[in-house]
Amino acid sequence: MENFIICLNAILPIFVIMALGYTARAAGVIKREAVPGMNKVAFRFFMPLMLFYDIYISDLSSSVRPALIAYAVAGVLCAYGLSLGFTLLTQKATDRKGPMIQGIYRSNFVIIGLPIAKSLMGDEKLGTVAVLIAIVVPVFNVLAVITLEVFNGERVKIGQLIPDILKNPLIIASAAGILALIVKLPLPSFALAVLRDMADATTPLLLFLLGAFFQFDGIRKYLRDLAKVCVGRLVVIPAIFLTLAAVLGFRGVDFVALIGVFGSATAIASFTMTQQMGGDAEFAGDIVVMTSALCSLTLFGWSFLFKSLGIF
Repeated sequence: MENFIICLNAILPIFVIMALGYTARAAGVIKREAVPGMNKVAFRFFMPLMLFYDIYISDLSSSVRPALIAYAVAGVLCAYGLSLGFTLLTQKATDRKGPMIQGIYRSNFVIIGLPIAKSLMGDEKLGTVAVLIAIVVPVFNVLAVITLEVFNGERVKIGQLIPDILKNPLIIASAAGILALIVKLPLPSFALAVLRDMADATTPLLLFLLGAFFQFDGIRKYLRDLAKVCVGRLVVIPAIFLTLAAVLGFRGVDFVALIGVFGSATAIASFTMTQQMGGDAEFAGDIVVMTSALCSLTLFGWSFLFKSLGIF
């Protein structure tokens, strides 16, 4: 029950903020048609600054686990390959392919993984998770940009694909953050304060806009596809990669970090990116809502299972 409560406390704030967005739209404070424009601001300014800040404040001098990093990156790439193959075999609608692929392979590592690790292992061991975030999140973003560029409903021009990827604000922010971290670029206090405040505002803003865009009709409309994504994201992916991690000997905080990578709900940013880069944004939003709703139950199951086995 303690693990269940931990997961529930990590998930409930997400739903409360989304509910506020939905209520604001229902009350006429914000129109659904205004959400894409506001998401554009979030995509071009808030999300890149948050990503840069999260990477910049990571401590690479300690808590670096080469084997953990290698396994997490390899696992994400394999999960992407599995989600790509499954989607191509089962999904006929082009505009749903990008959101479906993202929905299965791309986890909400930052929003859910950090609170879970903090609750299970304590603050003093979060350095390992922060370093893993600095590596895994850019991988998530690169794969997402490639996927949405390919499945945005337009004919893919190979010569234009790489420049489009390199111009993506999230890719630029990730590269800039890693470079600043490596060269130990000093930033003045006021700049760090601005970055921190923007980063703190990003997740609530994305959740609020997701709630404002959400429609219950979409659940019935996408029910079959949503079921596929939820099973893939919350059951199949963690079953494969967490079990393999346990067999390979990952324990303690390393394993808890991998629970965040492979066991959490679909990333909130997948909705914003889909809306800005092309694809069925309503489907992408419903994926985030449904996987987040079920995540507390599945995370409890995985946490309880592996804790009872003495893995962490």
